[in-house]
Amino acid sequence: MGQGMLTALVNGTIYTSPAEEPIRDGVVLIDGGKIAAAGSRLAVPAQAEVIDCTGCTITAGFWNSHVHFFERKWSGAADIPAAEFARQLQDMLTRYGFTSVFDLSSVWENTRRLRDRIESGEVPGPRIRSTGEGLIPVEPGLPADAVLQFMGVVKAEMPEVGDAEQAAAAARKLLNAGVDGIKLFASAPSKAALSEEAMRAAAAEAHRAGRPVFVHPNHAADLLAAIRAGVDIVGHTTPRSGPWDAALLDAMLERRVALTPTLTLWKYYLRHDRLSAQERTVETAVGQLRAWVAAGGEVLFGTDLGAVDYDPAEEYALMAAAGMSFPQILNSLTAAPAKRFGAADRLGSVATGADADLVVLEGDPATDPRALSAVRWTLRAGRAIYNQGINVSSAHE
Repeated sequence: MGQGMLTALVNGTIYTSPAEEPIRDGVVLIDGGKIAAAGSRLAVPAQAEVIDCTGCTITAGFWNSHVHFFERKWSGAADIPAAEFARQLQDMLTRYGFTSVFDLSSVWENTRRLRDRIESGEVPGPRIRSTGEGLIPVEPGLPADAVLQFMGVVKAEMPEVGDAEQAAAAARKLLNAGVDGIKLFASAPSKAALSEEAMRAAAAEAHRAGRPVFVHPNHAADLLAAIRAGVDIVGHTTPRSGPWDAALLDAMLERRVALTPTLTLWKYYLRHDRLSAQERTVETAVGQLRAWVAAGGEVLFGTDLGAVDYDPAEEYALMAAAGMSFPQILNSLTAAPAKRFGAADRLGSVATGADADLVVLEGDPATDPRALSAVRWTLRAGRAIYNQGINVSSAHE
């Protein structure tokens, strides 16, 4: 089951894209890390390795567009033994079908080393994009070192910016270091906030370099200021600010932003509080997503992974509760992020000539969105980066 082998996934239900009806009892042929063909009546070459996907669903590889490599387990990236590194990637990402992720704030030099080890072929893992360290307001009032240690988070010196000039300079420094986007923390625990002018200056630098801009908003006022400043992706819903009104939704639509909802995040953060408080907060976040979807807004799947439990099953269920159909959830995992991040020509669909980033799922998630987390096999460019005991045979057997 190597990248250079001819492989056939047979007898599965194939979702070639969220917009197309599935192919039943289909075949996906993989050759040299690319999808050679996908259809219902394909001859399987005698020399091919065959994966029997009877009862399973095949989709394009998943994206998680809001993760963090800031847990202590990722520090000292160059020194983590390869086997342990692979297990950590599996526990967090590949066992759930994630073949591409966008890291939204971590220590860039460390995350870059993680990515380099994966890209060298030493360790099987996903494609990693990263913003590096996020830009924060001056005197942010972040938790003390002892609290960060208790939370399991690596201390990071994030750039503090007080005006447009400082914001532009900090963004340029990160971009020159090779990051794939810029992350803005619109406000902080101290109630300090980035000005709209500072956010606009940072966004302009990112856009000049052809890179997207993400924002962490804490409330609707943050969100509106960031949208006016030119951000591209909203990193969270904002349940503390109540329902999103029509004016905010219209502004988001006008600027064509995308949203990573992170619905389970709020329940996780309130896990020590009363159930009624948890339920009210999650209900508000679900309502914000429901309003955004009803307005026709773009959703990118994202969970704030690294800050929450790894299993995304509940996130899928909450997205469905917000009124998202299975095709819409699948779109947020595949085609939408591939297009948003400039990779639609090779990722995000099961199409001839595309990279063979694929997920094999148990059952059909169209009937139960939680099944999107029941992954049997994850491939990146035709290489198995997670395999839950799938048997391989030859076509002539």
